[in-house]
Amino acid sequence: MLSPEERTRYSRHLMLPQLGEKGQNRLKQAKVLVVGAGGLGSPALIYLVAAGVGTVGIVDFDTVDETNLHRQILYGSSDVGKLKLDAAKGHLLDLNPLVQVRLHHGRLTSENALGILEEYDLVLDGTDNFATRYLVNDASVLSKTPNVYASIYRFDGQVSVFGAPDGPCYRCIFPEPPPPGTVPSCAEGGVLGVLPGVVGTLQAAEAIKYIIGMGESLVGRLLLVDALTMTFKNLVIKRDPECVICGERPSVNGLIDYEVFCQGSSPIEAESGDFPNPNPNANPNRSDSMLYGPQVPSITVHDLQRMKGSEEEFMLLDVRQPHELSIADIGGTLIPMEELAERLPEITSFEGKDVVVMCRSGARSAMAVQWLQSQGIDRVYNLEGGIIAWSQQVDSSVPMY
Repeated sequence: MLSPEERTRYSRHLMLPQLGEKGQNRLKQAKVLVVGAGGLGSPALIYLVAAGVGTVGIVDFDTVDETNLHRQILYGSSDVGKLKLDAAKGHLLDLNPLVQVRLHHGRLTSENALGILEEYDLVLDGTDNFATRYLVNDASVLSKTPNVYASIYRFDGQVSVFGAPDGPCYRCIFPEPPPPGTVPSCAEGGVLGVLPGVVGTLQAAEAIKYIIGMGESLVGRLLLVDALTMTFKNLVIKRDPECVICGERPSVNGLIDYEVFCQGSSPIEAESGDFPNPNPNANPNRSDSMLYGPQVPSITVHDLQRMKGSEEEFMLLDVRQPHELSIADIGGTLIPMEELAERLPEITSFEGKDVVVMCRSGARSAMAVQWLQSQGIDRVYNLEGGIIAWSQQVDSSVPMY
């Protein structure tokens, strides 16, 4: 039953004939897990808590960074450096002290996912990498916890409900992950700040509808959002009877190593003439040798600083996009990733000399080093940490972005 305080708070809900007190009670009894308290998780959490979902769980391991603030609206400038979970709980309980907010510190893993999901009625996938996305999907299917899925990239978004009875799962639509390096992360590809707000709010709406049982859910449909043209399209999707986890004869009966699963294809195996983009799991604060299969020869920003101060002749190759150069410039020759094959003679002209490859974080440049090595260039090195490391360790006047 709703308390007098709850009837007042949710009065606009109670006026809706499709929702009413019965629906509000269902929300009060519901337990919803949000995996990731970032761009998608922020608006989803705000609206789930505001709507009166009785128990909201959050899985996250990250801290608030200044670069988060243009899209992760759950946080403010005073939260920078804090654990997202701690900051989120304070803001959410201030918004609605009548709900419970449970915190699951750390990463969702194959070891803990089933135990966590089994505590909830519904899970919202707010993750930003393929390994965790497949993990959430498989745990959703195995624990019979429906999954409100969403993803964003630059100006585009997707939303659906997977793992519902008789509905498809994520693997039905995407049986295998893309080759590593073919889909950039938000850190490398960018994202329109309002887009996760739109898409995350749609996730919350789907969750509320599903809990109450009102309207027509996105089970069996994939909603495509294009913020540039402001168009919404629906694709009809069906359960695949041959799906390895939710099909008629599933071959996946437990959770696997999803990092290995998503690294199964060589990052250099792009379509003919194409050059791969950065790894979707790239963390701009990690060295590239930890992100890509074989390690690549690397130098630090301090090594580069010494090389710049010497009379040594070398090529500093910048594989970023032109608009990135206008943000931060430390010199070098700009040859964007997609132009490397065409402009290879410019690089081979430095035969016998060192070639240092850089990008924003060191992710794209690591892949460029691998490809250049495959073209017979031996003295080629990745700049660990890229522009970010240069700004942090050498010259703070160079903007980080």
